[in-house]
Amino acid sequence: MRCSLRLLVPLMILAAPAAGLAQSPKYNVGTPLSQEEIKSFDFMIGPQGQQLPEGRGTAKDGAAIFAKRCEVCHGKNGESGVLRRLVLGKPGNPYRGPFKDTEKDSVAYYPYATIAWDYINRAMPPSNPGSLTPNEVYALVAFLYYWNGIIQENEVMDEKTLPKVQMPNRNGFIPAAPVYPPEKKPSWF
Repeated sequence: MRCSLRLLVPLMILAAPAAGLAQSPKYNVGTPLSQEEIKSFDFMIGPQGQQLPEGRGTAKDGAAIFAKRCEVCHGKNGESGVLRRLVLGKPGNPYRGPFKDTEKDSVAYYPYATIAWDYINRAMPPSNPGSLTPNEVYALVAFLYYWNGIIQENEVMDEKTLPKVQMPNRNGFIPAAPVYPPEKKPSWF
């Protein structure tokens, strides 16, 4: 017990000035957010896509944007790269699972088509999150959904068509509200 106190007390004495410096206005750490900053985080694109902005994009438009802004991290056509692998299926042949841990990064894993739009819009590219226009985001989503075999190359993604996309893993999740009485399972389960 004495050894731990001999170590703990000096560490606490050294940590106190660091905590004080972190709260000082000089370093601008811990500054409260303004109402405008809070509102900029306070939005969500739901599964029905009611909050989607106007815009449009195709897989062809998305290919050029992906090559310019995304390929560095995600690899050619999103199939390999330093970061997440975005493509599991092939055009016309979507990957339907089962999804292993490393395959849950693909957009084909999402239950709703709007999730990819929301994530790309908020977080991409990592060097400047939120800098893509709605048209660029729609085009990137169309590109990724085409390469995952979810949509056709000539389909246009916009605020009306995106929520209607049927994702291959839409039934791969437990429902938010339990279904009662439970559905009768087949005899082989």
